[in-house]
Amino acid sequence: MFDVIIAGCGPTGAMLAAELRLHEVRVLVLERETEPVSFVRVVGLHIRSIELLAMRGLLDRVRAQGRQRPAAGFFAAIDKPVPAGLDSAHAYLLGIPQPVIVRLLEEHAIALGAQVRRGCAVAGFTQDEQGVTVELAGGERLRARYLVGCDGARSTVRTRLGVGFPGEPARNETLMGELAVGVPWAEIADRVAEIQAANRSFSLGPFGEGVYRVVVPAAGVSEDRTEPPTLEDFRQRLRAVAGTDFGVHSPRWLSRFGDATRLAERYRVGRVLLAGDAAHIHPPAGGQGLNLGVQDAVNLGWKLAGQVRGWAPGALLDSYQAERHPVAEEVLDNTRAQVALHSPEPGAQALRGLLAELMDFEVVNRHLIEKITAIGIRYDFGAGPDLLGRRLRDLDLAHGRLYERLRRGRGLVLDRTGGLSVRGWSDRVDLIADPVVALGVPAVLLRPDGHVAWVGDDQRELEQHLSRWFGEPVT
Repeated sequence: MFDVIIAGCGPTGAMLAAELRLHEVRVLVLERETEPVSFVRVVGLHIRSIELLAMRGLLDRVRAQGRQRPAAGFFAAIDKPVPAGLDSAHAYLLGIPQPVIVRLLEEHAIALGAQVRRGCAVAGFTQDEQGVTVELAGGERLRARYLVGCDGARSTVRTRLGVGFPGEPARNETLMGELAVGVPWAEIADRVAEIQAANRSFSLGPFGEGVYRVVVPAAGVSEDRTEPPTLEDFRQRLRAVAGTDFGVHSPRWLSRFGDATRLAERYRVGRVLLAGDAAHIHPPAGGQGLNLGVQDAVNLGWKLAGQVRGWAPGALLDSYQAERHPVAEEVLDNTRAQVALHSPEPGAQALRGLLAELMDFEVVNRHLIEKITAIGIRYDFGAGPDLLGRRLRDLDLAHGRLYERLRRGRGLVLDRTGGLSVRGWSDRVDLIADPVVALGVPAVLLRPDGHVAWVGDDQRELEQHLSRWFGEPVT
């Protein structure tokens, strides 16, 4: 019997498996595909996801495979500079091929002891008070204490669970791919700029190594969106939109995406939970999808591990939905707004122009960047200082850096007073006494996801919050 079975070994599932293994939870990941995805689609890791990778000691490996670019121009592709002094030691975007980030996260999970079985699709499940029985497509049955669906937008787990997935269906579809072109860039750059000025849903530009990223509106919404478009589909749509197909050839990958926007009504029913695209889908505006799923995984991992290991307070696992569902709602809304701003209609273009003017005010530009990159998230932990509920940036310590001390996925008290103790919780929470750290407050309690759960200097208050987040002390 496993502690947790995860359906889906994409970025969310792999990250969740690794987070659970930090707490020695027995994890099995089931992936329906027999081989990893082969097409080379580049995705962007935003600041908050980069910080989480730094917290787990993964950033150097991932960064070596990616390409850094400024953390700007995300919101509706409105080109504005990076606001000065973003509150992060990693204030950049990291572009990386999706198969690479999936491979690195899967290797990380396996190195920590997770089991991954490919070619295994979840066909159904039943749950009772002790656990979940998972049935595979071939008839095999497996048993676990919990099941987490990280199996994408068409999630079998969500469907079988009977959780509603309300929202808007796709009304528009876009073709996206990486191809070679038959015309020198110098000859087509002006034409591309002219088309983009009138149609924000179109883009074509060099991506490196002779490859161009092409994004062009489709003629309609396909009946079967699992079927990838063809090279001829791209040629026809380019001719319709641009008057030429630019001689596109030799595609590396081709795909389609729609503007469907949906959010699961619940993230948990009994012993079954949802994360990533199984819980929310939205247009790719701002490049938030993969990031949202990885951040789900880090929020859920330590809470589910605490439930399995027996120390979690009664409401801890339910705080996963309480915290992450509103975040997904905000992402869905900001992508709706961005899609509207891409419309060629005069009203939408007038609104886009007005927003571009407002973004010249740094406070507006900063607000939108912090929203897209998720460093502006503040969970509702009750009344308290502004720092409460927010994530803490990586800080220099007397010995090393803060994020280096979060690699084991444990809680952490960072104490400038030298008078606090985690006695009774030392099996779950670490203590760093550092009187010179640039913290700005006497002490903080950090959860394993790096969010501030308490601010103060009183031992009794600290113990109350340790109990709230990490259960009863060991005597």
